[in-house]
Amino acid sequence: METLDFPHHIDEPPTLLLWRMDDLMPLVLALVAGILAGQLTIAVLLGALLSHGYRRFRDRRADGYALHLIYWFGLMPLGARSTPNPFARHYVP
Repeated sequence: METLDFPHHIDEPPTLLLWRMDDLMPLVLALVAGILAGQLTIAVLLGALLSHGYRRFRDRRADGYALHLIYWFGLMPLGARSTPNPFARHYVP
């Protein structure tokens, strides 16, 4: 009987080969931008630097900090009725 590899934690983020998906996104976006601009080498190097910087940023903060920061600046408004407007900083009763 073969052994199966199970994730260590139930809520591990999705991965592609060895990398987490959120680590690969800056690299993939830079790759696409480099192909469109005709500057593939520079874009891949820039994407690798951005990915490394994001990984350091993510590892030094609490889980979900980046998503909270994106919501706080209004870049990811949620459409639910129970979610407050990210631009409303003061609430009056």
